Amino acid sequence: MEHFETERLILKPADQEDAAFFLELYNMPKFIQFIGDRHLRTEEDAAAYIQNRFRPQFDKLGFGNYVVILRENQTKIGAVGIFARDGLDVLDIGFSFLAAYEGKGYAYESAWHLKTTIGEKFGHTRISAITTKDNYPSQKLIEKLGLTFRKLVILPDETEELLYYETE
Repeated sequence: MEHFETERLILKPADQEDAAFFLELYNMPKFIQFIGDRHLRTEEDAAAYIQNRFRPQFDKLGFGNYVVILRENQTKIGAVGIFARDGLDVLDIGFSFLAAYEGKGYAYESAWHLKTTIGEKFGHTRISAITTKDNYPSQKLIEKLGLTFRKLVILPDETEELLYYETE
């Protein structure tokens, strides 16, 4: 599987060696508040999540969830991905970053690069994004990526209405 690079970042396909990182990332209070509790309590839980949720996306689509790594020191700082998501007809872009790396442009840089690359390499130029009504930083980033609010949606097996954005 291919990795991608920007001026400051490496986007590496998520794999088993990233279990400890995803355990930390997915248990951040803001992740649980805005994205949801994925019930990862151990590295084994995280490894199984990677195997069962991330790997099938790569096998099916050729792309999926990437660990975002700083080029300068190889530090894992977040994740960005484009997914086929139940309840959405259009591929969905998502991102999450450790708190220490928010507000530095890394989310935009990695998400823009992935969105552009997937469009060029795979022809997927129509992308969607979802976020909670109170996640204003994500709303701002989604709009900066060129997506426009279209409607409210409720995903299967969920109860919360989410804001749905899509490219033109």
